Parts: sequence; structure tokens; C-alpha cells
Amino acid sequence: MKFPSLFSSLLMLSTICLPVQSMAAPPAPFYDWSGPVTDAPGTMLRSEPLKATWLPADTGKAFKILYSSTDGMKPENKVPVSGYILIPSGPAPKGGWPLVIWAHGTTGVADVCAPSWMGPAARDQAYLNVWLKRGFAVVASDYQGLGTPGTHPYLLYRPEAYSLLDAARAVLKQHHFDIQNKAMIVGQSQGGGAALAATWAFPHYAPDLNIKGAVLTGLVTAIHQDTPELNEKRYTTVDAMDPAFATLRLAGTDQAIHPETDPSSLFSEKGKKMLEVAHNGCLHDLFREAKKLNIKTGKELVSRDITAYDRDMTRYFELPDGHLTVPVFLGTGLADNMAGTTGQYGAALALCKAGSVVQWHKYPGITHSGAVNYSLPDSEQFTHDIMNGSPVASSCSDMTPPGPIQKPTPNIPFNQ
Repeated sequence: MKFPSLFSSLLMLSTICLPVQSMAAPPAPFYDWSGPVTDAPGTMLRSEPLKATWLPADTGKAFKILYSSTDGMKPENKVPVSGYILIPSGPAPKGGWPLVIWAHGTTGVADVCAPSWMGPAARDQAYLNVWLKRGFAVVASDYQGLGTPGTHPYLLYRPEAYSLLDAARAVLKQHHFDIQNKAMIVGQSQGGGAALAATWAFPHYAPDLNIKGAVLTGLVTAIHQDTPELNEKRYTTVDAMDPAFATLRLAGTDQAIHPETDPSSLFSEKGKKMLEVAHNGCLHDLFREAKKLNIKTGKELVSRDITAYDRDMTRYFELPDGHLTVPVFLGTGLADNMAGTTGQYGAALALCKAGSVVQWHKYPGITHSGAVNYSLPDSEQFTHDIMNGSPVASSCSDMTPPGPIQKPTPNIPFNQ
């Protein structure tokens, strides 16, 4: 297979760069906001210049940010949320840089897994650098409870949507960032679901934001209008989940929904060892621990029936409907054996059924991770059309099932 020049450089990067390692020291005092948050959602609480080896090559300036947001579990409360902003190199265009609101994929639920602290993996560094080259500033939220006090409500749509939208609000109020109110929401995996939730929520939660469209890859979501037989339970039902992700669901999602419950009471003896890793390490640490303990599925983690927890998780995870007011780009690798493809197809159908404009791209031989950068040429055209007010082609009249999960094609960047 022949790649555009973009993929040649990405392939080299994918072979020499490893994900940033976890098990670091606890996050710095910057993240600790011990008092109540009294400022309106989307208010900058503090910021500082960000100096890190992981910054994408085309970053001109970078800042770590802490801002106020609505508590997605108790909307009457406000919480501090952390993140970062990347400003492209060179002079800003007239009116300021347009903005990408970036939603990261699963890292973990421990504070050390906050991307603003440990940095994104090489795949995401490469991806964000392309957006910087396109002339977008990038604001990235760590999400509620990741880096900052409280439990991270893993995969739950309201906390993630509010965190993303309030990050954009906070940086737009800082005139020295030189950003204009013209934004794309972009996300992968957990972040794909978060970005979809933010795209769904902004008309009523943050109508002050001028969001033009969304780009999602490896989408992990559920939509209430979805066809029941297309709902994959892999990311909602612990028994069927990969043990690393199941641990995060139990330690993050379920703990956020049921804060009165001692999470260790749900776990088997092996599961308690996984829980300890989740409290101190990140996703790849959980993968290693599950392999060490020879745990194959989430079912082995639990010590009692958690059917009621599964039902509650669905209620907080599932979007109420699929109606979006702006076009959305979906990129699905047909070799995605992590998020699966049927659920992504079901989400596309539900969005179309609700009247949304959906452009769905299917990539043969491309995995969950590979789809992020592989989709860039297609998302570039989509974004160009959106930002310039041109019509966007919809796939809604030509939706076909993705078929069985394919084998990954070798020698494609990040296509492991």
C-alpha cells in the first residue's frame, strides 16, 4: 500500500517513539484546588507555561491550565478541571487561531494519568502536530477528576462534555492566547465518545461557543435511539470487557455513580490487585498486570453480581438522542478489535436517523489506534469544507454494515 508523504513520517515516528510511561510522582501542586470553586463554569483558575519534551514539534507556546467546570455528576456543584493549550508556531492569522477542542482516549483513572501531567503518547503527539500545522490552536482537557481532586467518571458523557466545553470557554477568555471563537471538536476512543457528547451538548450547555463540526475516530459511545441488536456491550458490561478497561469502569465509572460504595467490595482477590494498580498506575500498567495475573475478562475481577451497576452505567453513559446541530466525521478502522466496529456502525445509524449530517469513513485493515492518524487526509478535506462554509457530503443514504473484524495491515503507522 502506498501512503501520502504524511504517513511516511508517521511510520518512522511510530517505530521510534513509545507511549509516555506512568507510575510517575503524584501531580504537582498546580492541580490541587482545595477550596470551593465559586467562579462560573469556563473561568480560568490558573495557568502556567508548559515546558515538556513531549510537546509536538510545531508548538509555538504551551500552557498548563486549571479552570472551573460543572460537576457532571452533581450539576449544582462546580469542580476544577485541568488541561493544556498548544499554540502554533508563527504569527496568528487575523482574528486569531481557530481552535481544536481535543478529547483524549483512555489513559486511566489515577491522577498521574492526566495527559497534561504525563503527556500524550507518540500517536497523539503526531496527530496533534498535524492540527497545529493546519493552523489550529489545541485545547485539551484532562476531564473531571483526572489530575484534580475527586473520582474520574470514566466514559460518562456529561462530565466529559462539560470538561471539554468549559476548557474552550476558559481559553477563549484569555486574550494573550490569540484564539478566535471558531472551533472543531476532535476525539479518539473514550475521547470520541466525549467529543460526541460535547457536540451534542453545546447548543444548550455552551451556546456561546461557535462550534463548526466534529472529527471522531474509534468511537466509544451508545445512543438511546440506537438499534438494540447493534449495541455492543464490550464497553458497558464488565463481564465482557477487557480486564484493564473493566477495572477502570469499576474504579472510575461505578465509583463516581456510587460514591457511597467501597470499590474494593466489588472485586475478587485478583481484582483487588488490579484495583491497586488502577489507583497508582495507568492503562498500560493494567494491561501488564492482567497479563501477569492471567486475567482474560472482566468477569474474573468481580466477587458478586453487579447487574444493577451495569444498568446504572448505561443510564449515565448513553446519550439521550442522536441529534447534532453540526456535521460529524466518523473514522472507523475495520480491524478495530478494541472498540469493535458494530457499535460504531450503530452509532452512525442512530445519528443519521436523528437527522444529523454524518460522514462515515471505513478503513480496511486499520486498527483502533491506527485510525487516528490514517484518517487525517479525509478529515482535512472535511474540516476545510466545514470551516469555509462549503457543503459536506453525508454518508447517511449509503450505510452498510462493516462485516467481521479484519486483520491489521502491517507497516502502517501506529496500526498495532
